[in-house]
Parts: sequence; C-alpha cells; structure tokens
Amino acid sequence: MRQLGAKLAAHLQPGDLVVLRGNLGAGKTALTQGIGEFLGVSDVTSPTFVIARTHKGKTPLIHVDAYRLIDSGTNNFEIDDLDLDTSRASAITVIEWGEAVAARLNEDYLLIDISFGSSDDERNVEFIGHGPRWQGFSL
Repeated sequence: MRQLGAKLAAHLQPGDLVVLRGNLGAGKTALTQGIGEFLGVSDVTSPTFVIARTHKGKTPLIHVDAYRLIDSGTNNFEIDDLDLDTSRASAITVIEWGEAVAARLNEDYLLIDISFGSSDDERNVEFIGHGPRWQGFSL
C-alpha cells in the first residue's frame, strides 16, 4: 500500500483531495504514508485520536481521519473547522472515512476504495474519480 501511495503521489498536486474508503486495517494509513514518503514526510501516523495532522513536505500533506466526526453525528463537518495551519489550496488533503463530506469540500476528488483480497497481504483497490480533474484516472 505504501508503494501504491508513492506512485499515486507522483500524480497529485496542491489542492487535490483524496478520500480513502475501506475497513479497519485495509491499508488507508499505509497508503497515506506512501504519499507522505514521496513528499518527504516520514512521520505519517493514523490521526484517529487527533482527527487531523498537517505534515510539512515538498507539498504540505493534510491527513484527516473523519471516522469519529462522522460517527458523532457532526453532519456539518468542514475541514476548515479543524483550524489546520495550512490552506487546502496549497496542500494535498487525504481524508480517511471522508466519503460523506467529500463532495461538500470539493467537486473534484479521488475516492479510493480499498478492500481485502483473498489473502491477508492482498488488497483490491478501485479508483473512482469525481469531477473533471479525476475522470478516467487509473494507475
């Protein structure tokens, strides 16, 4: 998943929104770590308890775990409410569990669906592009 994240990162640019969907342990954070490594960030960890982190790299990486926000009934969640110190326009934003809020944040976003394969170390990954930026995207 880290290698896939690094490969994906080569296609990302400031302002991009990537939304990760998948069960616990599917590899959402590992994929984000690969994106971070490509950007020169080595300390990407799951933001479950802090909800969001901004990492400084060649391009800033905003990493959000919206699981607790969505489960809490916070229907009006906006990433700007998290008071992050980096503008989304100058950063790459990755939101785990963010499908419910993605369209409100940006009409252009890449949804990545990660599911378990036939073995513990195999994953099935589907790229679902929304908006003109991501239509037809694949790796």
